[in-house]
Amino acid sequence: MKKKTDYDPNLEQPFVAHLLELRDRVLRAVVAVLLIFFSLFYFANDIYHFLAEPLLRHMPSGGSMIATEVASPFFTPFKLAMVVSIFAAMPYILYQAWSFIAPGLYYKERRLVFPLMVSSSFLFYAGVAFAYYVVLPLVFGFLTGIALEGVAMMTDIAKYLDFVLKMFFAFGFAFEVPIATILLVITGMVSADSLVQKRPYIIVAAFVIGMLLTPPDVISQTLLAIPIWLLFEVGVFFARIMVKGREEDEEKEFEPTIQRVNNTAGIGSGGVASTETSDRDLFKEYDLRDDPVREDDEEYRPMSQEEMDAELDRIERMEAEGEESADKDGEKRKG
Repeated sequence: MKKKTDYDPNLEQPFVAHLLELRDRVLRAVVAVLLIFFSLFYFANDIYHFLAEPLLRHMPSGGSMIATEVASPFFTPFKLAMVVSIFAAMPYILYQAWSFIAPGLYYKERRLVFPLMVSSSFLFYAGVAFAYYVVLPLVFGFLTGIALEGVAMMTDIAKYLDFVLKMFFAFGFAFEVPIATILLVITGMVSADSLVQKRPYIIVAAFVIGMLLTPPDVISQTLLAIPIWLLFEVGVFFARIMVKGREEDEEKEFEPTIQRVNNTAGIGSGGVASTETSDRDLFKEYDLRDDPVREDDEEYRPMSQEEMDAELDRIERMEAEGEESADKDGEKRKG
């Protein structure tokens, strides 16, 4: 009887069936995004005002946001509504992707991939929230505070949206560091100990990434680099736990076999075999009983030292007798 976790080749689908299923799931994801978009389009201006609130809060008196292009007042909220729709529908999109690839995975792979997908979605949203509620207020407070005297601060709405989305994606993907760390460890590409030894390089790389993905100010760079480093440490911690749990599962899986061999060999809790135990007793349970070709053969028993010496003596006597008979035959021919 097959287990539910076994792979059944009879369930394989032709290539065209896979394409049809992929099309259906992509269409479902697109429909979900469009439904959310049409629901949010009416509130696009309110959503943009909510997005611009961290900047408007720190605007000096007389400062405002402007539109330098004719169609910007329409297309910028339109673009924002579409991005928000994709963000909101991301769990459903990931579910469709999971449903498509899950039948081709083994049970252990399914058990690993689904939690990683859920946790990666949560971490991405956490990174976006961290950027909006923590990073953007500090960055805009810093930038407006160092503005030159007599310079009116008026930000274009399209450029502001591009800037904010860049920050959201930077922090969203930066918060995926624990997932990347766990995947590297559990796939065997690196070990947790080797990552710990490379911690100084990881910290330097975190600040370099913060420098490349954020505006040229120390605050935003530091606010991105420090979470990357801390999330790396979190990833290493959970990777150790997962690797330890996998090793314990493997030990439990092979424990019945090891215990059966130990019982057969007479190995007790101290791990020392009985002196009366022979090789024949040790492997008695595995004496080719599952081999149909060798089932009726004579049971193999290794020769003892006394039997080996007796066999060597018998061979030497046979050789000596052969030499004597050969000498006698030679003498008879000479006579």
